[in-house]
Amino acid sequence: MEFLYMLEKIRMPGLNEFMLTITRLGEETAFLVLALIVFWCVDKKRGYLLMSVGFLGTMANQFMKLWFRIPRPWVLDENFTILEAAREAATGYSFPSGHTTSAVGTFGSIAARAKHRGTVWLCVILAALVGFSRMYIGVHTPQDVIVGALTSLVLILALRKCVKSHSGMKALIALMIAAAIGLLVFVELYPFPGDTDEHNLESGLKNAYTMIGCMTGVAIVYAGERKYVNFSTEAVWWAQLLKAVLGFGLVLAVKEGLRAPLEVLLGDPLPARAVRYFLIVVTAGLIWPLSFRFFAKLGRKREVAQ
Repeated sequence: MEFLYMLEKIRMPGLNEFMLTITRLGEETAFLVLALIVFWCVDKKRGYLLMSVGFLGTMANQFMKLWFRIPRPWVLDENFTILEAAREAATGYSFPSGHTTSAVGTFGSIAARAKHRGTVWLCVILAALVGFSRMYIGVHTPQDVIVGALTSLVLILALRKCVKSHSGMKALIALMIAAAIGLLVFVELYPFPGDTDEHNLESGLKNAYTMIGCMTGVAIVYAGERKYVNFSTEAVWWAQLLKAVLGFGLVLAVKEGLRAPLEVLLGDPLPARAVRYFLIVVTAGLIWPLSFRFFAKLGRKREVAQ
């Protein structure tokens, strides 16, 4: 808490806004955007690494939050204040930091296979800033941030070789499915104490069902894309931009457009969530890549015309 009190003293309006902006790089949206850009436009193996680290990091994070059940800093010390703009999103337990886990997993996975030193340093700086921002705005302790970062670093080191081979990918997918089932069983059946934070327990349930859908989707995507699609990530820059923008629009339409219909159809928001995220992953990894040959041809056609 001493370190958090020190950061509390140096807060100022301009720096506050900067840190609130930086901290969003650890949110689900940032992970999804960067993972899909890498998978669609840079390198499939890097994309699989990024997604695997992100998914397993999320599951590990949810398990630790519910197992240790450590309150947020301002709950531990009622004299400590946080930036009020960060309070709404800072719900549930504190340990470890989910934003840091996500940011280090995302930028660390990119850095792990980057060919340019500048890219590596940019990723390191962004990941470090996200972790620092969580402490600066007052929603996590140094312990939360350090363990969140170490979780992703361990996963990157352990998984980076798995994505290089077919047998490694099959083992990795099996591991992720087992982890998703394990998290679901834990959240549904573990006898949590009566004072367990309801929001965090609800978040754990949502994440467990989300991961079941995502992991099933990844298994289908890997097998189907490898056998039937086998897309290339190459295209001219403007075709890549068009591919990404249209792809994000399609994924967002599936993510938001199917929410209510699936809940009505299945009668329960949790199974509906699993099905929805399964469809999101299949759309992003299998259906949309069917169009990539078209985007690759766009640049070649323009070169021929010139």
